[in-house]
Amino acid sequence: MLDEPLGLTVHSLPVPQEAVASDSRRTRSGRLKMLAVLAICAAPVVASYLTYYVIRPEGRRNYGELVEQRQLPPIATTALDGSNVVLRSLRGQWLLVSVSGGECGAACERHLYLQRQLRESLGKDKDRVDWVWLITDGKPVREALRPALGQATVLRVDPAPLAQWLTPAPGHSLADHLYLVDPMGNLMMRFPAELELSSASKAKRDLERLLRASAGWDQPGRGAQ
Repeated sequence: MLDEPLGLTVHSLPVPQEAVASDSRRTRSGRLKMLAVLAICAAPVVASYLTYYVIRPEGRRNYGELVEQRQLPPIATTALDGSNVVLRSLRGQWLLVSVSGGECGAACERHLYLQRQLRESLGKDKDRVDWVWLITDGKPVREALRPALGQATVLRVDPAPLAQWLTPAPGHSLADHLYLVDPMGNLMMRFPAELELSSASKAKRDLERLLRASAGWDQPGRGAQ
């Protein structure tokens, strides 16, 4: 075999400025793709909220009052069986919330009854809604009341951090209202103080509208985190 000279091919080296520009373009392209994916995922949620809050038929009025959205806080709570539950873990369902002490007087009983009835009246959509009773003291729940709480989420919670999340109307206490939390964990509505059975149909209409508006992305069970 004859010796042949080693052939060398000289390639031009990349110019540093061009390499930086290329990396920048790739980074920018990746970010744009990521934002596009996020936008596609968020579109149904945004659309449902726009439908309910912005593009409303003329003359529609909410019975419940829209409030400043505040995320479910990571407050430690205790269930009636003694187990520990973080309040934020309730995300993924619509929550209809009431607040009172453990003795549960007449107003508290009325709220619990209305929570149960409102949920049951939603028919096939009731499994998208949990009714929640937050107890702000250590007083025991009466045994006569317990059978009616079979479908409720009952939690004892420190009233101080709770008051930083829920807000009553001026001149009222936390226990005067029912509150509504969306599946993403946002407090979004409170119903008028001292809600009565005679006006519960108005609260039901608000719930039905919200459930219809969110039907495209919210399903029964804790899937909408």
